[in-house]
Amino acid sequence: MGVPGLQTPWRRRMSGRDPGEEHRASTPLELLFDLCFVVGVAQAAAQLAHGIEEGHAGSAVVGFAMVFFAIWWAWMNFTWFASAYDTDDVPYRVLTLLQMAGVLILAAGVPVALNDYDFRVVTIGYAVMRIPMVLQWLRVAREHPEGRQTAYRYAIGIGVVQVLWLLRLLLPHPLDHVGFAVLVLAEIAVPIWAERRHTTAWHPEHIVDRFGAFTIIVLGEVILAAAVAFGGAISDGLSTQQIMVAVGGLLLMFTIWWTGFLGGDEHGLVTTRIALIWGYGHYLVFAAIAALGAGLEVAVQDAAHEAHVAPLTVGYAVAIPVALVLVTNLVLRRIVWPQGSAAPLPVGAGAVVVLVCPLLAPSAGIGVAVLVMGVVLVAVLVAFLRTRHT
Repeated sequence: MGVPGLQTPWRRRMSGRDPGEEHRASTPLELLFDLCFVVGVAQAAAQLAHGIEEGHAGSAVVGFAMVFFAIWWAWMNFTWFASAYDTDDVPYRVLTLLQMAGVLILAAGVPVALNDYDFRVVTIGYAVMRIPMVLQWLRVAREHPEGRQTAYRYAIGIGVVQVLWLLRLLLPHPLDHVGFAVLVLAEIAVPIWAERRHTTAWHPEHIVDRFGAFTIIVLGEVILAAAVAFGGAISDGLSTQQIMVAVGGLLLMFTIWWTGFLGGDEHGLVTTRIALIWGYGHYLVFAAIAALGAGLEVAVQDAAHEAHVAPLTVGYAVAIPVALVLVTNLVLRRIVWPQGSAAPLPVGAGAVVVLVCPLLAPSAGIGVAVLVMGVVLVAVLVAFLRTRHT
């Protein structure tokens, strides 16, 4: 005889969760799912850093953006689905496990994709993530009559686009880039088309909580770079430049975290249209934070005189992601809080100053440039908080 309340049911009707459920937060299964994405994000950031160090920043950024889209899109689709239809029964858990396997396959293919431009393993991993999503939506169509039309639209849309992703492997370069851009637009269009007449009952508080969890995942790359800088500084006899990179990286991490967790976004996600814009916009936030981790990794190498790239390039590898996070977060918060909970003047000024900071790197060193960026973000945060409380 089982313990009441501790058994996972073999099967539960997938009828949809209550969008007004109180205290809805990430489940242990969702957190385990996120843990698999740590590997994918780490691989993408590491290869971006390697590309910048080798002087191939342009191609590395393009490859990183492509791989990160696959990682983010699969994660976001699962998150939105789970917010509405998390039954937490055996079939649901098994299909989620298959998606986790896809994440790991995709992560294993990232190095060869970005170094040799071979996206076969990444595409296979993406397919393993997406096919269970189709099966989940077909289950919704069978068990939830009210959401049947929407579920069929999702299943058809995801399935058709996934077949096209596999066919894209046959395209020669550079037509494969064109194919990628077209398929990204197709992926983004699927939820818009599917939710046109009947929206899924996603939970705003749960969605914000899940996006917060992914923010922590990508911030882990920044923390790792700062830890490596501290370690290098100690092993090199307390290198001043490496210490400044470490301190600046920690300041950047903490202020980005603070501005990303001001709270209240769930109250602004009042329509599916706003929620989709907010959710899609977070691609830039997540990708920029992960790229910041890669930039700081290159900065650590430069501070240790091991990088083979100009200091100005290293500086912008840190500054551009920071400015992108600042501006994107500002825009997204203005969307969910149109009355103005985000102060555009300090945030915009901070982004401009951050983009000037790399000019310090050639003469004063990358450590000074990164530290000044961290101080600028602290000043932006203080100004922003003062604006909110006046």
